[in-house]
Amino acid sequence: MPEDINVLAQRYLRGLPKDEEDRKRAVELAERSGLPFDDLSEFRGDPELFRQIPVEVMIRYQFVPVERQGDVVVVVMADPSNVLAVDEVELAIGAPVEVRVGPAGKIAEILEKSESTQRVLDEATEDFKIQLVQERENGEEALTIESITADTSPMIKLVDTVVFNAIQRRASDVHVETRENEVIVKYRVDGVLYQAMEPIDKRYHSTIISRIKVMSELDIAEKRIPQDGRFKLRLKGRTIDFRVSIMPTVHGEDCVIRILDKESANKEFRTLNLDVLGFDEETKRKLRKFIREPYGMVLVTGPTGSGKTTTLYACLSEIVSVEDKIITIEDPVEYQLPGITQIPVNEKKGLTFARGLRSILRHDPDKIMVGEIRDEETAQIAVQSALTGHLVFTTVHANNVVDVLGRFLNMNVDLYNFVSALNCVLAQRLVRRICPHCRRAASTSAQLLEESGLIADAVRGTTFYEGVGCIECNGTGFLGRSAISELLDLSDNIRALILEKRPAAEIKRAAKAEGMIFLRESALERVFAGVTTLKEINKVTFVE
Repeated sequence: MPEDINVLAQRYLRGLPKDEEDRKRAVELAERSGLPFDDLSEFRGDPELFRQIPVEVMIRYQFVPVERQGDVVVVVMADPSNVLAVDEVELAIGAPVEVRVGPAGKIAEILEKSESTQRVLDEATEDFKIQLVQERENGEEALTIESITADTSPMIKLVDTVVFNAIQRRASDVHVETRENEVIVKYRVDGVLYQAMEPIDKRYHSTIISRIKVMSELDIAEKRIPQDGRFKLRLKGRTIDFRVSIMPTVHGEDCVIRILDKESANKEFRTLNLDVLGFDEETKRKLRKFIREPYGMVLVTGPTGSGKTTTLYACLSEIVSVEDKIITIEDPVEYQLPGITQIPVNEKKGLTFARGLRSILRHDPDKIMVGEIRDEETAQIAVQSALTGHLVFTTVHANNVVDVLGRFLNMNVDLYNFVSALNCVLAQRLVRRICPHCRRAASTSAQLLEESGLIADAVRGTTFYEGVGCIECNGTGFLGRSAISELLDLSDNIRALILEKRPAAEIKRAAKAEGMIFLRESALERVFAGVTTLKEINKVTFVE
């Protein structure tokens, strides 16, 4: 008799059976039934095959499809002795099956990782209830429990499930895009958008957007102007922050939900340092020297979503101590760091970067982090703070380390003061890492080499890699991201060239002579090391 789906789901959540016991039991079962044993250690999974089989059937009969051999589908089951189960599986798949025996724990683990299974688990277990946490003016939190149960509105269930799946798949954003006849839901995972599900009929569009507006405490009746809101969800014991932006388009309102999973990130952030970001050894060595200086400015630059804030958090995590007072002002506070005072910008109430920074200086800080320099006033206060004995960490939007100088000059900052305050400028980008579970050697076309600015003879003998796609990376071939960077050390020679207002090309040549590695060179090093691909680095860096 197959176990009840709730019992199975609860078993997954409590913890999987011990690997060795599972393996032993499965080997004995395979011998008794005369079927081949598969320990699933090499399991890659076929995402297309997974999508074709109803998830409920896979969970009910505890099996995973391995591959399709002609008309036959190879499946690995925990209990193949149940003949009725095998018949049911064949009926559900619509093809004859070849059965192998596998460890129950490994099968359960694979099923849990399958993104479509999360929807079933979401409905089947009490642990996956989502609680909407509303924030009042006085900062207190009022809890409203939104249960995902059979009698819940289908639209509430749909929106909650979309959000839940996004968290499970490590998404940073959820995009709800309106088309002429349909609504498309996409997830941004590792900086790239993927379609999350089949298109939804356009007639449900206003109901979906209204549900998101209700969660974010926005005006449901207003559909002609952009609106920004926020909400919190309590999920499996942790609170997750969401930023919501609604924007009117020609076909109706579009919505983007930014996911800020502070508490899950905190586990990583307790051990977060420059080592886990993927910088090369020389950059790490230099950066560690600059962040331990007694005063000055450490400036990180790059486009939106290039990991600037994460780098600053890593720097702060390395230097946090009971002897120093570290205060940050951010918009918003993305992650909470222990031992550091963090202030969120609130422009509606008049707490801007400039006003907050002035207040911070009256609190006797040793080190200050300014989330972003956007205006002249903030830039000038930050430079003055760096000159008066504080170590200032900050970010600014610019394409490379030399462009930063122009940005500050445009903000009317005195060049001499700025150059005196500056310790270093770090420009960075993020590239996706090839999934280690499905990485393999790849052939590279002459056209791709040419587009990448490489000469075929120069890279002859070099092995390039790619990810073929597996269940671990949702069939994308990439898992996680790594930073590439260029670090400008403000040596006496570089300072003199900047003060003389020499051309950018001359400053770059001088920096190169002093050992600076440019973004493109850093990116190519990652490719040659088998960390990422040429196509990936071509998306974020220019061929020089």
